[in-house]
Amino acid sequence: MSNCDKIKAHMFMEEKYERMSLSYGGDENIKRDILNSIEKIKKETGLNPDVIERIDEDNVEHMTISVECNEDDNRRCGDMFTRLLKELKIDQCESDL
Repeated sequence: MSNCDKIKAHMFMEEKYERMSLSYGGDENIKRDILNSIEKIKKETGLNPDVIERIDEDNVEHMTISVECNEDDNRRCGDMFTRLLKELKIDQCESDL
């Protein structure tokens, strides 16, 4: 079973920088699940990326948690993102055109 209807994953990659943004509708249970999964995967991988919570000022129901890796971790961050998607049962990222 997929959680793609509850959590939308977006990936952003540049040289020496990667970010996964997980958008959700403001449900506190989903937020807790995301944050718990991030902490679990951080412990498993030994990585310590920045975790940032954002609220869309134009739509307070649109909340996002971003996991950002800089040049120190970005070579291993892909594994973390893959594990996080699997843990959250997200089987595809959004297609940003």
